[in-house]
Amino acid sequence: MESLEAELERAKDLDVASLADAIEDIGFECTRCGACCTSEADDPHTATVFPDEVRDLQATTEYDWRDVARPMPYGLTENPEGDLEGETFEWALQTDSCGDCTFYTEDEDGVGACSVHGSRPLICRTYPFSVALAGTSQPMGEAVDESGVVRAHECEGLGRDISREDAEELAAALKERAVRELDEAIAVRDEYEPASPRSGEVVVHDSEGAKRPDGTDAE
Repeated sequence: MESLEAELERAKDLDVASLADAIEDIGFECTRCGACCTSEADDPHTATVFPDEVRDLQATTEYDWRDVARPMPYGLTENPEGDLEGETFEWALQTDSCGDCTFYTEDEDGVGACSVHGSRPLICRTYPFSVALAGTSQPMGEAVDESGVVRAHECEGLGRDISREDAEELAAALKERAVRELDEAIAVRDEYEPASPRSGEVVVHDSEGAKRPDGTDAE
């Protein structure tokens, strides 16, 4: 497997025009169905968000850190009291009591919308696409279509016509996301120091170091 540094160089070398060609080839138009923002069965919505994106959303909404993001649940365990504990390595967008993204809304006709659309994280701006590079995140489920290094994941908007302008905008965001994810992964690896969370305590390791669930530095 290539090193993260090698994959980062590959990400930086991605050609936006070629990515846009691939997106045009696959086709996409958001239908505002809300499937990418809501939970499935007992599986809450999980979307990765970078620390600076959390702060951007805080500035947009004036929410507390915990209102914007939660520790990525993967790797955490539930203690006898029902509290999550342990160490994890990413942040996820916060969810509501139904497991949907906290920023997801619907109008009276059931059409979905994002209440922070202009400030939405890269993972949301690029859905349902990913690039085939190790160290980058993939939406849940196997790819259902691909063109070059671009993969498309299940979404009812796939296969629809997309303008060149929109394809290029999406492609630029897709490249930015790949670079950011690999930068983050390298920084997490380099900053990581094992923690010893107490019972009922969670420590999140991100590119800035170890944090508590409220975003403050873990001691």
